[in-house]
Amino acid sequence: MALAEEFQQIADELPEDWTNLEFDLRLTDEADYVEAATLLTQCNAQPYSKHDWHWRVLVANHFGHGAAPQAVHATLGLLDANAIGGEIAVRQVRCGRAEVTQMWGRPEAVRREFRARRAQ
Repeated sequence: MALAEEFQQIADELPEDWTNLEFDLRLTDEADYVEAATLLTQCNAQPYSKHDWHWRVLVANHFGHGAAPQAVHATLGLLDANAIGGEIAVRQVRCGRAEVTQMWGRPEAVRREFRARRAQ
């Protein structure tokens, strides 16, 4: 299965309120490491050193620390287009977390706008 397709299947199976996804990526052929590393910079993949897996990828659904799901899907699609095979292992999924934003001192218009955007 292609990496982008596998990622999309994983994302589609997540609950609606998921906030963070963490997965590891291992290449089938380590000779493709340098080329894959340059492509994976687009989703801020974090390389492991002296580990069985090659990269850790953090994905944030609507907010938080991680790449957008669309960016991760596109990057994995680039790996597929360059015939770089691999394997994905989901390590952690977080659901139902609420964003905390400092609103002290901000005008009421900003607070209303923030609530309206988050209610969608």
